[in-house]
Amino acid sequence: MSGVKEINGDAINALAEHCRKLKDVGFVESDNIDEVALGNLNSVKFLSVAGTRNLKWGSAAQVLSRLPCMVCLDISRTDVNLSAITRFLSSSQNLKVLCALNCPVFEGEVDSNTMQSHKGRVLLTFLNGIFKGVTSLFADNSKNVTDVLQYWRRTKNRDKNLDEIVVWIEWVFSYSLLRIAENNLKELDDFWLTQGAAVLLSLLRSSQEEVQERAATAVASFVVIDDENSAVDCQRAEAILRGDGIRLLLDLARSCQEGLQSEAAKAIANLSIDSKVAKAVAESGGINILANLAKSMNRLVAEEAAGGLLNLSVGDDHKGAIAEAGGIKALVDLIFKWSSNTDGLLEHATGALANLGADEKCSMEVAVAGGIHALAMLARTCKFEGVQEQAARALAKLAAHGDSNSNNAAIGQEAGALEALV
Repeated sequence: MSGVKEINGDAINALAEHCRKLKDVGFVESDNIDEVALGNLNSVKFLSVAGTRNLKWGSAAQVLSRLPCMVCLDISRTDVNLSAITRFLSSSQNLKVLCALNCPVFEGEVDSNTMQSHKGRVLLTFLNGIFKGVTSLFADNSKNVTDVLQYWRRTKNRDKNLDEIVVWIEWVFSYSLLRIAENNLKELDDFWLTQGAAVLLSLLRSSQEEVQERAATAVASFVVIDDENSAVDCQRAEAILRGDGIRLLLDLARSCQEGLQSEAAKAIANLSIDSKVAKAVAESGGINILANLAKSMNRLVAEEAAGGLLNLSVGDDHKGAIAEAGGIKALVDLIFKWSSNTDGLLEHATGALANLGADEKCSMEVAVAGGIHALAMLARTCKFEGVQEQAARALAKLAAHGDSNSNNAAIGQEAGALEALV
């Protein structure tokens, strides 16, 4: 349960009474939770209160440490303190994993050299390295691997109890890293380069589609440092590139799941603002994949794919490849298919056509595909100012080639086109 403002004792007690075999529950991003009532969840093995505010940690630690079945607890992104974490580690009956990612109060109080494990329990924090903490769950032969989650996925004859724990770890990592990426705190710059990018790359390889989708969304978020000016952190983008992230994202974009398609396309689009990544996307067949996704009947998928084509069409390097992949016709068709109430999609499509129109050959293909009519229609009737501006820019680009093609004549004959240029 995410974002529930208040979770009172009656609700938790009813859950405990009527769901006596409840094994896994999350109360995340809440303003208030009755921490005393949490102590009645006697069957729960996996519990998350990540992102929750206003918990009384003295009471919470006392109550939760007595839960008889609790194996894993996620308290990430809270104001938990050192005293509460020490109690969890020393007093909980069956606790194996305590996840405390991005907990500023605790991190300010603790000596990082003394807090990785306690009585065989694993504490996962940014301080000692996330992968290092997970590695301690495994036998010695995992100590030298760089991606312990991938090591686990490839292991045969896995322990069932450990399987459950690692599946849960993937889930809570993907959720917290997404929230942290969306907040984009300056003080976590070093974390993303030293740990975060590698963890996201590993989560993209997960067998859980929900985890993969959140990881792709987090990649799309953490590379952007200025939304208004479409600026990305090149170091972060190239960390994803070096870790084979482009191939992983393109594989997800080929998925039959539209949620994965959309988030993977968005990540590819944002990463492609970096010229090195854009080159890798093109060389890996990404333009064909995005052109195909732009034909999707799902608006969100089509919008993110158009965003990818928009960013790849900046400069001259990839315009021809977009045309060869059928991207121009796909972009024009988008305008006719989604001509109202879809400002983001239309702005992406018209912006991409404006970029492509700067190339003479591409400008002729835009005209052949019906682009002049589509752009004039938007310039004349669209309610969204940003879309109108991009449509006018695209028409201006198409007209800029003078008498070398027939675009000028076609624009002159199209109702509303000249008015858009004036």
